[in-house]
Amino acid sequence: MNRRKFFQQAGAAGLGAAASMSLAAPAIAQENPKLNWRLTSSFPKSLDIIFGAATDIATSVSEATGGNFTITPFAAGEIIPPLQAADAVAAGTVEMAHTCCYYYIGKDPAFALGTAIPFGLNARMTNAWFTAGGGNELLNEFLAGHKLYALPAGNTGAQMGGWYRKEIKTIDDLKGLKMRIAGLAGEVMSKVGVTPQQIAGSDVYASLEKGTIDATEFVGPYDDFKLGFYKVAKYYYYPAWWEGGPAVHAFFNSDKFNELPKNYQRILTDACAAANARMLARYDASNAAALRQLVAQGTELRAFGSDILDVCHAAALETYADLSAKNDNFKKLYESQLAFKKDAYLWAQVAEYGFDTYMMIQQRQGKL
Repeated sequence: MNRRKFFQQAGAAGLGAAASMSLAAPAIAQENPKLNWRLTSSFPKSLDIIFGAATDIATSVSEATGGNFTITPFAAGEIIPPLQAADAVAAGTVEMAHTCCYYYIGKDPAFALGTAIPFGLNARMTNAWFTAGGGNELLNEFLAGHKLYALPAGNTGAQMGGWYRKEIKTIDDLKGLKMRIAGLAGEVMSKVGVTPQQIAGSDVYASLEKGTIDATEFVGPYDDFKLGFYKVAKYYYYPAWWEGGPAVHAFFNSDKFNELPKNYQRILTDACAAANARMLARYDASNAAALRQLVAQGTELRAFGSDILDVCHAAALETYADLSAKNDNFKKLYESQLAFKKDAYLWAQVAEYGFDTYMMIQQRQGKL
C-alpha cells in the first residue's frame, strides 16, 4: 500500500472517530444530567440512625453518578415542618422526603398501611411484602392519586410500647391517658379510652415533661435513651403491638421521579434499598446496649399483659372492618397484607420461631 495514501486514510478515520466522539458527548450528558434535589426529613439530626438513612441515600446517589446527581438532606423543620414533608413533595416545593406514610392518615387512612398498622407485619414480613409480595406496587398505585411515588427506605424493627408515668396493669389503666401515638394505633387506642396526640418527634420530650401528655411511644431503646424519656417517665412497656416492623419511605414527587433518566431511577431505587437494610441492621446492633443503659438509670421494664393485648387486638379488627367497608383504598391494601401475613406466620413459626425460641432459652441460661 502507498504509504502516503495509508496515512491519509488513517487520518480520515481518526477524524471520523473524533466526530463520533463529539456527537456522543451530548447524548451522554443528557443521560447523566447535573441535578440538585432537596430532601426534607421528618426526623431531627439527633436521631442519627433514622435521619442517617437520608444522608446514606444522598451519599450513594452522588457516588454512583460521579457527583452529577446531588441530594441535600434537611432535618425536620429546617425547611418544611416535619409532618408536612409529603405535602411539600406533592406540591413540588421539594423533590423528595424521608418520612412515614402513616403521618398522613388525615388525608386517607390507607396511608397507614404504608408504614404499619396495629398487629400487622413484622420487619422481615414488611420488607418481603413490599419487595416480593406486590406491596410496593399496590402502595404506589394508591399514592399516584396524591402525586407521590415511594420506595421503602428504612425499618426500625419491632418497637417498644412506650413510656408511662404510671403502671399499666389492666386495660382500665389506659383510660383517660393522653398519649403521643401515630397512625391508626391512635384510633385503636381511642377505642380503649386513650386520648391520642400526634406530635412531631422533636417536641415529644417537652410535652411529656410538662405533663401535656401522660405517655408516649417513639421507637426503641437507642432513640429513646438519646431523647431522655427515662428522665420524665419511669415505666417502659413492650411490645409496640401497633408497630411490629414499621417502614420509613423515601417519597418522590411522581412527575420529578418519572422525568429522571432510567439509570438515575435505578440508582435511587438501589440507594433506598441499601438504606432500608442498613437502618434495620443499625437498630438491631444498637438497641441491646441502650436497653442496659436505660435499666441502669432506673427504668422499670414492663410487658403488656395478654388481657390488654387481647382487648386491643379486638379493637383493631373492629377498626379494620369499619374502614374496609367504607374505604376501597384501605380495603385493597389491607386484604393484600392480611393474606400475606397469614402465610408468613405459618412459615415463621416452623423454622424461625423454633430456632429463635431455643436460642433465647440458651441466652437466659447463660449458655451462649
